Amino acid sequence: MQWDGLSMTSCNLCPRECRVDRENGQKGFCLEDDRIHVARAALHMWEEPCISGETGSGAVFFSGCNLRCVYCQNHEIAAGRRGKYISVDRLAQIMLELQEKGAANINLVTPDHYVTKVSEAVLMAKNEGLTIPIVYNCSGYTKKEVIRNLSGIVDVFLTDFKYMDSGLAAKYSAAPDYPERAKAALEEMVYITQNTVFDKTGMMQKGVIVRHLLLPGHKRNARDVIWYVYETYGDSVYLSLMNQYTPMTAAKCQTEAPELCRKVTKREYDAVVDYAIGLGVKNAFIQEGDTAKESFVPEFDGEGV
Repeated sequence: MQWDGLSMTSCNLCPRECRVDRENGQKGFCLEDDRIHVARAALHMWEEPCISGETGSGAVFFSGCNLRCVYCQNHEIAAGRRGKYISVDRLAQIMLELQEKGAANINLVTPDHYVTKVSEAVLMAKNEGLTIPIVYNCSGYTKKEVIRNLSGIVDVFLTDFKYMDSGLAAKYSAAPDYPERAKAALEEMVYITQNTVFDKTGMMQKGVIVRHLLLPGHKRNARDVIWYVYETYGDSVYLSLMNQYTPMTAAKCQTEAPELCRKVTKREYDAVVDYAIGLGVKNAFIQEGDTAKESFVPEFDGEGV
């Protein structure tokens, strides 16, 4: 398949545009070369209800990441410390195995830095009998050109929208251009999917879900994200407002971001949810209770790889 000038040889797959030769073993900001590095492939129950359903989402967790969020919950795999190197053929087979286990969909978690090879694997699996939807689960820090090339490959976009404040994006994720990149990518996602489609059991077959994780002390950033998404796309895009932020280790927290050394309060989260309701948002997922006590991060033990 053609990727309109996108390449790993002088890597420009993400907004970092490191231009390293990943095909010859060099590693860029994502800390990965061109080999597909997967930490886990298994049924996952902790996504939104219309993604996980009763049987679970077939989540494939890729190692490495093009962001460097100080509060990352998946830091072990984001830094490439866990995982197994596999071929495109094996990735396609994993997708088929997850379908056989009853997965509601194939959930590609943080796939941006492997997107050309992952897309090849999806098409290969579809040719061999894969029929369930493909979910592209990403950070939002991606290139619109990449999203454009996923037309006909991806059915559901499950994307973060972390920041509308470029200062916060720079401080917490070393990506001051995050807001503009997330806006452009989201526009392409909405254009590709066109309409939201659910099956008779309420599982999303096509559409866009925009996630926002509320950070402690940053209600304004959350309100700005919600306002932008709703003002631009209305209820054609589903919002997922999350309160599950878990503080970093005390040592790292005090060194890198002391203000993030606590959980989000119920009052903070309720204020953000009330803001969304006040705007008129109807299509949104919210979390109840103290979800920060729960673990939404599985063991990255190589299961299913």
